[in-house]
Amino acid sequence: MAFISIDELTAKRIPPETFSLFALGFRPFFLLAALFGALAVPVWALVLAGVVSTPLPGLWWHAHEMIFGFAAAVIVGFLFTAGKAWTGQQTPTGQLLAALAALWIAGRLAMALGDGVWVALVDAAFLPVCAAIFVGLLVRSRNKVNYFIGGLLSVLGLLNLGFHLARLHVLAVDPLSVLHFALCLIVLLETIIAGRVVPMFTLSAIRGVRQWRNKTFDYAAIACTGLALALWAGEAGAWAAAVAVVAALLQTARTVGWNTWATRKNPLLWVLHVSHLWIPLGLLLLAAAQWQLLPRSAGIHALAIGATGGLIIGMITRTALGHTGRWLVAGPVETIAYALVHLAALTRVLTIAAIPAAASGGVHLAATLWALAFLLYFWRYRPFLTRARLDGKPG
Repeated sequence: MAFISIDELTAKRIPPETFSLFALGFRPFFLLAALFGALAVPVWALVLAGVVSTPLPGLWWHAHEMIFGFAAAVIVGFLFTAGKAWTGQQTPTGQLLAALAALWIAGRLAMALGDGVWVALVDAAFLPVCAAIFVGLLVRSRNKVNYFIGGLLSVLGLLNLGFHLARLHVLAVDPLSVLHFALCLIVLLETIIAGRVVPMFTLSAIRGVRQWRNKTFDYAAIACTGLALALWAGEAGAWAAAVAVVAALLQTARTVGWNTWATRKNPLLWVLHVSHLWIPLGLLLLAAAQWQLLPRSAGIHALAIGATGGLIIGMITRTALGHTGRWLVAGPVETIAYALVHLAALTRVLTIAAIPAAASGGVHLAATLWALAFLLYFWRYRPFLTRARLDGKPG
């Protein structure tokens, strides 16, 4: 017999049509990221075609906005949602959450419309503020196991500041190198979080599934991946290539150990497994670039579209379904969106690595596939994220 607490009996259910966009961090930031991602990538394709221009050099704008605009919004939305469960404390909601979303939007507008110190001030403010809030939650709850995640978020904010200082000639470094380090940090964060949740999701969804997991092996794979990415971003040459190959082998064994094959009939699971497999593939492509066998952009896009884009579309659907009181089941819309993101990654990587004559067309096709995927998410999930949970609970 299930017992119901007094709190549950007396709790007031929230009517389903209640406007709830700012009830929890994932709601505004997942929705904003999806819409922005669907718009920003086609704009980049138009920049490459010479149809439109940006105040900053186009490549800088594109890379910066996909890292510190699109991906950063998803990371903050995820951490402000997971952080509540990790710490037992309330994360930003209501007016504070709306103000943070407005600050993120201000950064996107600043990067699109101008240049100079004022752009740096507006854009660089978002991540440090969010990091301070998140680290504060961890410290107050003494949640030491996640201190390093707060540290990674803080470092990501410092890298954004470093990018702006580099483009303003305050720091004598290449702004693109700073962006490469930022992408590497995000990939490192992805493989850490994925190692926690993907095997757990698989184990809970597939009865009797067999998995091979080893904590020491996980640490070795993550550490080797972090070293390989740091060496690559620092242009360490042959050393980076050798370490990247080792990291790729470790990550492949790690991911396959989660029993990827068993997830083939469950889109909500296979999207995470397949997306994580883009990390070892991206590492191998980076190694090939260090050996001057391929352009660097092949590995970059494997990590940026396949791994980062794939894990994002998988997590923002799963998180939104679970935290709005819905069944954890991917329907046709979600499955099509997953496929579109991975087709975009394949198109971009193959036209760089194997069909360079089609590279320009590959950009436009990949941009179209990517935009369709995130427009589908925005269309499908806007009602879910702007209204109250189906079960009437807060959040």
